[in-house]
Amino acid sequence: MVEGRSRNGWFVWFSLACALLLSVAPMPEFMAIGRPLWLALLIAFWLLVAPSRIGMTRVWLLGLAADVLYGTLLGQNALVLSLLVFMLLSLHQRLRVFPVWQQSLVLLVVFGLAQLVQLWLDSLSGNRPPTLAFLLPALVSALLWPWVYTIMRGFSRRLGVR
Repeated sequence: MVEGRSRNGWFVWFSLACALLLSVAPMPEFMAIGRPLWLALLIAFWLLVAPSRIGMTRVWLLGLAADVLYGTLLGQNALVLSLLVFMLLSLHQRLRVFPVWQQSLVLLVVFGLAQLVQLWLDSLSGNRPPTLAFLLPALVSALLWPWVYTIMRGFSRRLGVR
């Protein structure tokens, strides 16, 4: 029997669009420095749960959309998100068998490396002086991973997204 394609693939793109909106949602100034990497979190989730639903080209296009939305150098977020996808796809099979708290630790390292590349690209373009505060979003995102994973896993199972 040939398995049919899931009819609820729209939910993947809806969740990624919500992540883009959450990334630019207004926050108080003292909290903005630790803004979670919503787009990276949901890309990581979909790469672990349904890797066939998202690929390098789609993530590149999402990164370009993020560049336009954030007003950064065109291709900067696309490059960082593509690097993130490459790292997660290379760890994909091992990461799926880890418990959620260990996934969170691995994602802390992956998000931290992505933030380092982002800081490097920002400093090359002259936008931001290097500080240690650039790692705070990676830490906050890693701490949010268990909740994001649990909530999104429930939605994806209920909607039958494969």
